[in-house]
Amino acid sequence: MPTIKAIQISAPGADFELVDQEIPEPNTGELLIKVQACGVCHGEAILKSGHFPGLTYPRIPGHEVIGTISKCGSDISDWQAGQRVGVGWHGGHCFHCPACRRGEFSACNLNLVTGITVDGGYAEYMVARSEAVVSIPQELDAIEGAPLLCAGRTVFGALKSSGARGGELVAIHGIGGLGHLAIQYSRNLGFKTIAISRGTDKKELSLKLGAHAYLDTSSGGAAEELQKMGGARVILCTAPNSRAIAELIDGLGRDGKIIIVSAPQDMMQFHPGLLLRGNRSISGWVSGNIEEAIHFSLLSGAMPVVETFPLEQAAIAFDKMMAAKVHFRAVLTIG
Repeated sequence: MPTIKAIQISAPGADFELVDQEIPEPNTGELLIKVQACGVCHGEAILKSGHFPGLTYPRIPGHEVIGTISKCGSDISDWQAGQRVGVGWHGGHCFHCPACRRGEFSACNLNLVTGITVDGGYAEYMVARSEAVVSIPQELDAIEGAPLLCAGRTVFGALKSSGARGGELVAIHGIGGLGHLAIQYSRNLGFKTIAISRGTDKKELSLKLGAHAYLDTSSGGAAEELQKMGGARVILCTAPNSRAIAELIDGLGRDGKIIIVSAPQDMMQFHPGLLLRGNRSISGWVSGNIEEAIHFSLLSGAMPVVETFPLEQAAIAFDKMMAAKVHFRAVLTIG
C-alpha cells in the first residue's frame, strides 16, 4: 500500500510530527484531494493548544488548502477527478439542523472544522466533505491563492459586509498577514483607506499596497488624526492588541464601527460613553464567502504576499507565523 507524508499533532501541546500514512479513502459524499499548497494560519494554534471543545488526536492541521480531486467517493454528482478545488475553515454541515435550515451552514450543530475536528491539508492527500469544497479557477496560483481560503475571505467578507460605502474612510489596524490584504481590498472597494500600525517600518509598503495615508500609533494620537479626517466609518482591527483597539474607538465617526477579525487574548477596557457618542459599535467577524474573495482578488489584483516552506518545515513556518516574522503569509508547498 503506497504511503503519503503528513504533519500531525498527537496531543494538546505536542510538537508537529512528520509521519507516513496510507492514502485516505473517501467515503460517501467525500472527495480525496491531492494537496498542492496549504496556508499556515493562526487558527492552527487552537489545535496545538487543545483549546476547543471535543478535540480528538492525532489530528492533521491546515485549513487553507488548494489541490486537485484525485478520487470521488460514492454519491458524488457535482465534482469529478482532476478538478481544482479548495477547502477552508468550514469542514461540512448536516443540512438538517435549525441553523442549516436557515442557510447558516457555518453555525451547523455538526460543527466540523477543517484541520481542527477533521484532518486538514498539512499532508500530500486529504479527504474533504463535498459540501465544504469550493471551485478554484485555473488562473489562480495555488501557492499565492492558498491564504485566500481563510485570511482573504475573512477580511474581504468583513469589509464587504461592513456597511461602508465608496468614498468613506476605512482604517486598517495592523499591517500583517490579514492587514496587508485588507489594505488592498479596501482600496479596490473604493474606500478612503488609512493604514495604522506601530512604528514607521510598514509605512512605505502600506502606501504601495494602496493606503491613502499611514498613521503611526507609537507617537499616540491615531484616534485624533482619524477625527481630523472626518472620523472612520469602519476600523478593521487585524492586530490582536486589546489596548490598541480600545484606543482607536474615539477615531470612529458617527455610526462608525470597529470590526475585530483578530483574536486578542486580553480583556478590552474602555468607557461605554465612547460608543454612545455618535452611535458607534464594536463587532467581531470570522466568516465570508471564499469564492467571492477569490474572484475579487483575481479581478482587482489584490493578492497576498507569501513566504513558502516545504511540508517538512511546517513547525518552522508555524513558529514564524506566531512570532509575526513571516512576510506576510506562510504557505506550505506540497504537490
